[in-house]
Amino acid sequence: MTSNAASFRGKGWKYGANIDTDVIIPGRYCHISDEKEIAKHCMEDLDPQFLGKMRSGDVIIAGSNFGCGSSRELAPIAIKAAGISCVVAESFARIFYRNAINIGLPIVESPEAVAGIGDGEEVEIDIADGVVKNLSRGGAWKFPRYPEFIQRIVDAGGLLPYIRKYKMPV
Repeated sequence: MTSNAASFRGKGWKYGANIDTDVIIPGRYCHISDEKEIAKHCMEDLDPQFLGKMRSGDVIIAGSNFGCGSSRELAPIAIKAAGISCVVAESFARIFYRNAINIGLPIVESPEAVAGIGDGEEVEIDIADGVVKNLSRGGAWKFPRYPEFIQRIVDAGGLLPYIRKYKMPV
């Protein structure tokens, strides 16, 4: 499993539609501020084996409306802290989409890639070129690349590191 600022490679772990923020990080853990502790509970109510099968650099593959529900920023933080390099979904809840960008978690909307990738298959995502590949069975799908300013935020590791990097007033 490898990653750089624009490319990710790992196993894809597939989930359905309407995965809400309460199953990404259950509300009973929202008082925790340490990201390593939060990561220990990522997806536990949906998939108790998630952290046992997942390796750093792996990818979540999901149906439509990923990250729906509450606007908790801890959901993308938990995913990123758990070592997930990218989330590929048919679509994202808008508040989750923005929270993911703000914390530097790359996310990709591609219904075609979701349909073409099975659970546990090896995938590669090239953010700069806008391509998702299934390395296990073959197949490649284009997706719209980020606008330049969003790519810079993700590359910086999130909105706050981006602001610090470019010395913008807070």
